[in-house]
Amino acid sequence: MKISFTSFIIMVFSIAILPLGCKQRQAEESNSFPTDFISNPLNVEFGDPYILDDGNGKFYMYGTGGGAKNGFVVYESEDLQAWENKGQVFSGNTKDSWSVANFWAPEVYKFDNQYYMFYSADWRNNPTNEEENFKIGVAVADSPTGPFKDMKNEPLFDPGYPIIDANVYEDKDGKFYLYYSRACYKHPVESEISTWAKEKGLFGEVEESWIYGVELAPDFLGVIGEPVLLLRPPVTMDDSQAEWESRSVTAGEVNRRWTEGSFTFKHGDLYYIMYSANHFAGEHYAVGYATGPSPLGPFEKASNNPVIEKNTATGGEVTGTGHNSVLFSPDRKEMYAVYHGRTQRSGDERVVFIDRMSINDNGQLEVHGPTTSE
Repeated sequence: MKISFTSFIIMVFSIAILPLGCKQRQAEESNSFPTDFISNPLNVEFGDPYILDDGNGKFYMYGTGGGAKNGFVVYESEDLQAWENKGQVFSGNTKDSWSVANFWAPEVYKFDNQYYMFYSADWRNNPTNEEENFKIGVAVADSPTGPFKDMKNEPLFDPGYPIIDANVYEDKDGKFYLYYSRACYKHPVESEISTWAKEKGLFGEVEESWIYGVELAPDFLGVIGEPVLLLRPPVTMDDSQAEWESRSVTAGEVNRRWTEGSFTFKHGDLYYIMYSANHFAGEHYAVGYATGPSPLGPFEKASNNPVIEKNTATGGEVTGTGHNSVLFSPDRKEMYAVYHGRTQRSGDERVVFIDRMSINDNGQLEVHGPTTSE
């Protein structure tokens, strides 16, 4: 068979560019996640889930519970669907540790090939025997599977009240910011909602948790300046956020209103802070968000809140949805909300969900869930 010179050149050129095309497709594929086949809920019994993309094709999930004893375990996955328990990666309540109990909400960040875990726990130093003596600690490891060791034998800092749910954001100028929730404990607040609860004979007072932000020292050993109040429950009944953020009180569930479990990120020119409201152990736990011009706000809550909530009213079976984090694809074009919830099958156990999240041209955030395959 005769091949013309022109045909030969075309064939050689086609063969030459084939590997380049394959590499380009591989690069494009590596910028997205294989989430189309995720079946919710995942087979992971975590509260407060957080996923670290290590950048090497593996993902690591941390959370509250999961069989950990006085500390935290980690799950590993290559496809975000099948997760393997890799065992305990941090242990507190030792003779040398500052932390003694209630190990909650770990988040792990990779900076300069080191892994930093921010977590909440009860502080051993408790001269007044407070029932809730929560503080935030920082532990470090050379691997995402640990072992993580405390950077110092005391909490990150002590603002003078119990704090939980640490989240860290690095801004484009290299500054780090710590976000946390002041616990409800011994923090009664007067509002139209608390007045209503008294008049109805439900509760004599209503305690609240508030979200604060503060600049984090670059060595992660302390904070810079004073914390700034960023988010709190609504004060008036006619506030558009009051109904959904007060459901645990108005349903007679508990005399507390929470603003906790925050996660901060930037999209375009806006800073987004997602947060959870209502009782984590109840059906009304839900997620909202607010936006602002800087890492420390001021933040304005969104008109389409809540963006994650129970779906039983529409025929679903998911309740208690909350304390989310966000997983970004490497090119940051895709976003996924990672959160916990409960189903009929899981009962009181919290299980993990991953659902696609989007932001439209008007800056409005939407989570496309809860989805289930049960």
